Amino acid sequence: MEEIKLGMVGLGTVGSGVLEMVQKHAAKISAVTGRKLALKTVVVRNLAKHAAVAQQVHLTTDLNEILTDPEIQIVVEVMGGIHPAKEVITQLLTAHKHVVTANKDLIATEGAKLIELARANHCDLLYEASVAGGIPILRTIADSFAADQITEVKGIVNGTTNYILTQMAQQHWSYEQALQKAQELGFAEADPTNDVKGKDAAYKMVILSQFSFGTRVPVAAVATEGIDQVAAQDVAQAAAFGYTIKLVGVARLAGDGLFVEVAPALVNRHHPLAEVNNENNAVMVRGQAVGDTLFYGPGAGGLPTANSVLSDITTVMKNMILKTNGNSFNRYSKQLALAESAAVKDRYYLALTLPDQPGEMQKLTTEMAKLNASFSQIVQQAGQNGQARVMIITHEMSKAQLAQLQAALAALKTATLHCAYRVIE
Repeated sequence: MEEIKLGMVGLGTVGSGVLEMVQKHAAKISAVTGRKLALKTVVVRNLAKHAAVAQQVHLTTDLNEILTDPEIQIVVEVMGGIHPAKEVITQLLTAHKHVVTANKDLIATEGAKLIELARANHCDLLYEASVAGGIPILRTIADSFAADQITEVKGIVNGTTNYILTQMAQQHWSYEQALQKAQELGFAEADPTNDVKGKDAAYKMVILSQFSFGTRVPVAAVATEGIDQVAAQDVAQAAAFGYTIKLVGVARLAGDGLFVEVAPALVNRHHPLAEVNNENNAVMVRGQAVGDTLFYGPGAGGLPTANSVLSDITTVMKNMILKTNGNSFNRYSKQLALAESAAVKDRYYLALTLPDQPGEMQKLTTEMAKLNASFSQIVQQAGQNGQARVMIITHEMSKAQLAQLQAALAALKTATLHCAYRVIE
């Protein structure tokens, strides 16, 4: 049986998982593809750090060993980050190597250029593992929804923030306490900025938007809010209202455009996403024909992510046999403008502080009435220093109305709006 040689750049958590799976599941890979698969060379930064692995596979610090090796036809990039990963993949594609990557940051920001380079060199560039780790969501959207019109894709696509919010809800911890525990368990990096500020999830929503709607949305155009300002009292009040707070990424058609956002949201406790806890991920896809479908699983981790990488590798192997390499992972393309704020409508949870004195609530309701906005639930709690905390769930209103309300409250000077979170029923 013919053997296909594999190269890899990076040997961290995911790379180690790929090595393990290639070795453990060699027989099944051969049965599925009709070819043997062998990992020949791995590029690492520090040979001494990976000395134990050197008994299993050839290690090097020189990328040229892969670039100039005619036996290596497929290369896995799992080094992470945008640079030098972009330059590495560019060199690999130029050398006519098929590339499989888990690099969401790179695909979200520089993917268009790399996809075109892959096409020009008749190479595959696959990146299933870049979104939601072990959940095979991208290929499912590309293939199983090929004939359906997707109207919305939303989900919990960052395990770090989901773990933190789960602990805040279940253990009644502050954000700082939950973050510290996440770091102790290895669910959060020493510098968690990309996760807790929502940037990691925004990268993933860019990729999901392209697959679902055919439109590449710039990362800067994704309305992004993290969880670092989520207060324990809002988590508690959400529960009292019958909701749980999750960091939710959403991309949906609104009016004639596309709306993409990553932000904390109040999710009804009976909604499937409310049951997605700790480091797990879930993506819900709504199609005109199929309705709502939910894809749930581990969003990170060495072996779950490596499984998605191996799925891409076997796809490349099959394409090599059929001589169909060089086609884009996602062929759907459609130009959609970003949705107008007046077309994006949701219910919102608002938390404010007002002077605890007669007439202040009336000012709030008057401002809402001016905008034709109203609320379905309201709770007032006594605060400190003569301030009352008011929590509201509104009826449906547009993003434009919300912005006007925020401006009106700021103009009052006596009211302070602490948060405005979308409500998902």
